[in-house]
Formats: sequence, structure tokens, C-alpha cells
Amino acid sequence: MSQHLSEQEQIRRDKLTELQKLGIDPFPAPLYPVSITSATIKETYKGEENKADFADVCLAGRIMSVRDMGKASFAVIQDSAGKIQLYVKRDDLCPGEDKSLYDQVWKKLLDIGDIIGVKGYVFTTKTGETSVHVRELTLLTKSLKPLPIVKEAEGQTFDAVTDPEFRYRQRYADLIVNPHVKEVFVKRTKLINAIRNFLNEQGALEVDTPVLQSIPGGAAARPFTTHHNALDVPFYMRVANELYLKRLIVGGFDWVYEFSRNFRNEGMDRTHNPEFTVLEFYTAYKDYEWMMNITEQLIEQVAIAVNSKTKVLVGDKEIDFKAPYKRISIHDAIKEQTGVDVTDMDENGLRDLCRQYHIHTEPSMGKGKLIDELFSEKCEGSFIQPTFVIDYPVEMSPLTKKHRSKPGLVERFELMVNGKEIANAYTELNDPIDQRERFEEQAKLMERGDDEAMFIDYDFLRALEYGMPPTSGIGIGIDRLCMLMTNQPGIQDVLLFPQMRPEKQEAEDTINF
Repeated sequence: MSQHLSEQEQIRRDKLTELQKLGIDPFPAPLYPVSITSATIKETYKGEENKADFADVCLAGRIMSVRDMGKASFAVIQDSAGKIQLYVKRDDLCPGEDKSLYDQVWKKLLDIGDIIGVKGYVFTTKTGETSVHVRELTLLTKSLKPLPIVKEAEGQTFDAVTDPEFRYRQRYADLIVNPHVKEVFVKRTKLINAIRNFLNEQGALEVDTPVLQSIPGGAAARPFTTHHNALDVPFYMRVANELYLKRLIVGGFDWVYEFSRNFRNEGMDRTHNPEFTVLEFYTAYKDYEWMMNITEQLIEQVAIAVNSKTKVLVGDKEIDFKAPYKRISIHDAIKEQTGVDVTDMDENGLRDLCRQYHIHTEPSMGKGKLIDELFSEKCEGSFIQPTFVIDYPVEMSPLTKKHRSKPGLVERFELMVNGKEIANAYTELNDPIDQRERFEEQAKLMERGDDEAMFIDYDFLRALEYGMPPTSGIGIGIDRLCMLMTNQPGIQDVLLFPQMRPEKQEAEDTINF
């Protein structure tokens, strides 16, 4: 299939041909000796005080703008660390009689978006801007596709590219024209590193567990299915890594954790992506009370590592991640928002209450799902500051130990922040007989049509029969936590390459800016 080219793209390909005719390789493969970044120059150059240290610099970057002044021009290049101005003079690039390099190549055949390498010295212009006086220029990559135009004035961007269709689908171009987006992903790495450092210092062990699983266990979620050709059996992309980490606790590890890439074949919105990252860790001889304490400490340290303080601006709200956090039972939360105590309600009563509040239900929903719907619709959005919602009904938590003093409940909490759950934790169920019964209840829900009910994992039951010590575990949504710590409105803004509907081939190059 031939590629349809816009007028601007055709012009660039014609320039590519002209460069090749001049003997200039538009895609050379040299080891270009970059010695400094734009940010380092701007941060450390002090003019006459240390100009000798900047008499011979070499850097590379993408041309972002050019101001032609006849025999000289100013340009701005952007490297991985920022932008810097270049001063390009014809007599410097072409000291002899032949001025073709400047007139023919620099002025006519190079474009915004091309990647160049420059050597020269640093100076300060009459307007006080730190710049590089170019002595030598090398074309490193010819850009064949024009960048969206971003207007700037006096160092301020006032017409940034904001179209989400473009930004999420072409993240590579988004990072070029919106370089501030890089900071989100730098902070994401800081966040993950802070968690890893905290857990390692506590003595936890990082492990890897299977992504392809024969049983999609560990969460009530709809899995992606695939087929293993060699074994000729169906496999599932993991919805959670919980059951494998618990197997390791059975095997004798006291504290294990994993940054798990999970996959759930469900809806997509501002807080859900079918592929997402969760931190899960499991600790022997601990319970959910201990887990709440350690979670507070962890999240507080993450906030400081990412933003140098515990208070973070999220939209127009200031959220303080300093421990300790408020704690409230899920029944009390529902009563607080509705005035109704659902503690002793049966399934019919809960269904009637949902109907009263115009909450959609399905016949397949049991007590647990109905209470979950009530909480989601009436309570979840009210928790702005970090809050532990605790003590869930047993029907909602098939992998959780029953509450030691409250019949019908389990020892579970969810950490709610800014109206969304970012963590889910239990005192883990380690009774294999009780666990088998819970799985069987899930199987009955599956028979009723609940496609998010859990499969029975017989190998996990076998592992429990060997004996799992009292254990507490947690899952923390890394993407949602990153949204909070970087003040981003949607999960797509903290994923480098979020899932999107496949692009129609014939629609290529039709996005307008």
C-alpha cells in the first residue's frame, strides 16, 4: 500500500533527496561526542567568571525554531534536558569562499524537527540569554514529518498541543512538543524507586511471578484469554499476582513484593486502563492493623520523595499524605451518607435500597456486590483526604480472613484518596477449608452470570493445605497513586502508551492541530 504524503511531508522528502545529492547522509551513524546538556550549560555558566570552561562544548538536539537574519541566524534546539539558543554565523560554518553549506543546507534544507549536533563556545547575548556560538554543525537525523506548531513568547508556552487523541496516540511527538510531560514520568520513576527503597530497607524481597496463568486468580475481574499452542490449553493474562505471592509465603518467605503488570478485560475511563501496574506485598505474622500503619508510612515517604513535602495539590484540592489517616467501617460510611444501617440487611433489602437510590443492579449480584455498588455510588467520592475504609462484609472478600470479633465481616481495608481507591488490603485467609468454601460460593456466582467471579484455584488450595502462616497483604494501584502525586486528571496521563482504539489506516495524517 502506498503511503499518502501531505504537502509538507513531500517537501521534506524532496529536501532529503537534495541532501543525499550533496553527499550529506541524512541518517548517519556516528558516535557523536556529546559532552554537555542544555540544562548544565544554563545552570553552571557564569559568564566571564568561568567562560574558559565553556570554550569548547558539544551538544545535540532537535531544532525547535529558527530566526533568519541573513548572514547569521538564531535557532533553538531541544535536548533531553531542555532548550538552548544557538547563534549560527555563515562565516563560521563556511570560512572559505564556498558558502553553500550555510546558504543551501542550513537555510534551505534543514527544518524544525531535524536533529543536529553542534560544537562551539558558550556566550551571553546582548539581551542576556545564555547561548552557544556554533563553530561546527552536523546533521544527525532528518525529520520527515512536521511537528505541530507550539507558540511561545518570552519563555512561556501559550498554545501548547492539548488534543488527547494526538497526545496519547503519538506520545513520542507529545514529549517533543510538550516537554513538561517528561516530568510526570520522571516523577513516576521516583515514586516507584521510593517504594522499592522503602520495602528493601524493611527487609522485603522483590520477586517475579507469572503473567500467563492457567487460572486467572487473585481478584474478581474479567480476564483476557489466549491459547498456549505447545500445551494446547487456554491461558489467561493475569488479573492479579496475589495467589502466587501467597504461595511464596507458604514456601517460607516472610515478606515478598512485586510490581505487577495486570490485565483486566473491562471498561476504560479516566481511572481505568485494561493494562495497569499494581504493587502487591505480603508479610507473614502480620495483620491488617499492622498493614494500615506500614501503608501510612510508605505513602508519606513517597509523597516526600516525589514532591519534597506531604501536601500535594490535586486539582483544586490540597491533600495531605502525612500519617496517621482516618479509619471508618464500610457500614458506617454507608450509614453516614444515607442514614441507613445495612449491617443486618439481606440481599432483597439491599436490592430495594439500591433501587431507592436509582443504582443499577443485575440479578447476578449477591450481597457483596450490592453493598459495593452502594458504597461506590453514595460514599466513595466523599473521601478526599486519605482514609482507611475497613471491615467489609465477608461476601465482598473471598480471600480475606473473617473478623476476629465482628461476625459476618472480614479484616479488610481500602485506602481512599480524592474519591478513589488506591489500595486494598487484608488479613489474609489461610484456612484452606474456609477458602475452598469461599471459592465454591464464587463458582455459584459465576453460574448466575457474574463474569467477574473468581475461578477455583485448586493448586492454591493445595498450597494452603501445607500451611500458610498468619499473613497480611496489600495491593496499591501505582497508576492512580501516580495521578495523585503528579496532579494528573486521568490514568492516560501517567501511562506512556495507554491503550486506545486501533487507528484506521486511511485516517493516517488527518489529525488537525
